Amino acid sequence: MPLRTPILSLLLGVMVAGAAAVAADYDRDDALETSQGAIGRAVTNRTFRDVDGQSFELDSLRGKPLVISMIYTSCHHVCPTITKNLGSAVEIAGEALGKDAFSVVTVGFDWAVDTPDRMRLYASERGIDEANWHFLAGDPESIMALSEDIGFLFYPSAKGFDHLTQTTVLDADGVVYRQIYGVDIDPPALVEPLKELVFDTPRQAGLFEHWLDTFRLFCTVYDPNSGRYKFDYSIAMTIFVGLFCLTAIATFIIREWKHAR
Repeated sequence: MPLRTPILSLLLGVMVAGAAAVAADYDRDDALETSQGAIGRAVTNRTFRDVDGQSFELDSLRGKPLVISMIYTSCHHVCPTITKNLGSAVEIAGEALGKDAFSVVTVGFDWAVDTPDRMRLYASERGIDEANWHFLAGDPESIMALSEDIGFLFYPSAKGFDHLTQTTVLDADGVVYRQIYGVDIDPPALVEPLKELVFDTPRQAGLFEHWLDTFRLFCTVYDPNSGRYKFDYSIAMTIFVGLFCLTAIATFIIREWKHAR
């Protein structure tokens, strides 16, 4: 698929230092349309570098939902705030779904600046040290391809870059499932699509464990008073009573049928 003209304009603008001219082309409505147009698109495998400078392939995260956030480390306000708020939402998602139920990557799209060392420092300054959260640096080709796949447009400007405050959720097969917008990430905006995907993601556990996990997820709901997810015992009791009543009715019907015979 050919790269969109605005993204090619970005590359040309960086090469000739025409930042002001490229920034003038930024249109939020177009960026939002491009972002929404990526839903349902498969993200191709690309190779990045982790904070240790080692090769890191996106395909290594297949098999479970993936959250993608693209930032640039020289941003002093919006990007750090996005990452901080995403961190809070990811923590809540981990409590509700299990920390190993999904993965997160933060990719630095300013490839000339966002080196593995800068990404390590960025993560450290945000206080993020999670096994399922990877901070990645990339070359121009990988960055441009990923941004194209997830519908993320960014343009150089006098203040650094203009871009949507976008967080992307992929399913276990690497297909764009949901776009989340805004600096402040409401926990349900992230947890609910992840919850939907975890329901549909095959698990390695046995049948009983699979049933138990599904039951637990179904009864886990958001509590606006605490801002966290909790197991709702009333839902569990309703299900139990419903099953008991159905069993009792079925037993009565079968008994009466046998008696009539």
